[in-house]
Amino acid sequence: MEQARQQAGQGSRLRIGVAGAGAIGGFLAARLALAGHEVSVLARGATLAAIRTRGILLDSGGTRVEANVRASDDPAQLGVQDVVILAVKAPSLPGLAPAIAPLLGPGTIVLPALNGVPWWFFPPGAGGPLAGRQLRTVDPDGRLERALPAAHILGLVVFPSCSCPEPGTVVHASGSRLVVGEPAGGMTLRAQAMARLLADARFEASASPDIRRIVWEKLLGNACFNPVSLLTGSHTDLLIDDAGVNRLFQAMMHELLTIGRELGIALDIEPADRLAVTRKLGHIKTSMLQDVEAGRAVELDAILGAAVEIAAELRVPAPLLDTVYALARVRAQRLGLYPVARS
Repeated sequence: MEQARQQAGQGSRLRIGVAGAGAIGGFLAARLALAGHEVSVLARGATLAAIRTRGILLDSGGTRVEANVRASDDPAQLGVQDVVILAVKAPSLPGLAPAIAPLLGPGTIVLPALNGVPWWFFPPGAGGPLAGRQLRTVDPDGRLERALPAAHILGLVVFPSCSCPEPGTVVHASGSRLVVGEPAGGMTLRAQAMARLLADARFEASASPDIRRIVWEKLLGNACFNPVSLLTGSHTDLLIDDAGVNRLFQAMMHELLTIGRELGIALDIEPADRLAVTRKLGHIKTSMLQDVEAGRAVELDAILGAAVEIAAELRVPAPLLDTVYALARVRAQRLGLYPVARS
C-alpha cells in the first residue's frame, strides 16, 4: 500500500477502479476522471454500453460534462488498480467481492462506498464491546471478510445526494462531503493521502481518526428516512413535515444515539436539529425509494437491520427501530425486492 499512498500524496495519476456505475459510483468515477486519474469502471448491460459510447454524463450545479473512463464487465480486462472504490448496493456486494480479485494487488487500497453499517465495522483492533464481531445482517457467511482482506480496507462515508435517471448519466443534487478513515481508528498517512486525492477531485473530503463515528452519524438519518420512504413512497420533506412521522424519526434517532453510546460512539446531535438540516435540502427522494421505483433489491439489512442486530447484541431496547425494520421487510418482500426466507 506504500506505493499508492505515496502516489496519492504527490498528486500523481492513479489507476482507480470503480465497481458499480450507478448514482454514487458514477459520480465518484466522473469527478476522479475529470481530475486526471486513469479511471476504470466495472459495469454491465445498458450502463456498460452507454459508458463505452460516450463516457459518464455528469450533471452537477447546472453544468453537464462527459467524463471519459474505461469500462468493462470483466475485472481481468481492467487489471490491478492503485485504488478500488466499491459502489454497488449492499445486496450485490457478496456476489461481487470474490470477482474483483483481478483488481487487487499487494498495495491496492479498497474504499467501500456503502450505505448503512459495513461489514468491517467491528475490526478486532478497534476495541469496544463488539470488537471482532461479524454482523450476520451484512456478512452472514463471512464471504466479504474472506474476499476483501482487512489490510486493504479504508473506510469511506459518502454524503452527496445523486440520482441516475438513465444508464451512464448521473445527476448530482447536493453535497460533496466524503470522509475516509481507518476501520480500527487513528490517523494514518494513507487516510490523509486518500483525503487529499479526493479533495483534488473537487470533493469536500477529509480524513477522520474515528470513521465509525462518521458511519453512525450518517446512519442517524438513513435508518429513518430510507425504510419509511419505502413504506410510504414519500420524499424526505413530506416525511419531515408530517408531525407524527417527525416524532417517530426523533424517537428512532434517540434509540440510535443510545446504541451508539453503548458502542463508545457519542454523538452530540439533537434529532430535531438533524431533521432540520435534511429539511433544508428540499424535495429529496431517498436512495431506497429510488431502488423501489427501479425494481432493485433494497439495502434494508445494512441500513436498518444491522442497527437492530447491534442493539440486540448489546441488549439495548430499540422497539421502534425493530418495528420499522419488520414492517419494511414485509413491504419489500411483497414487492419482490427482499428475500422472504431469512436465517
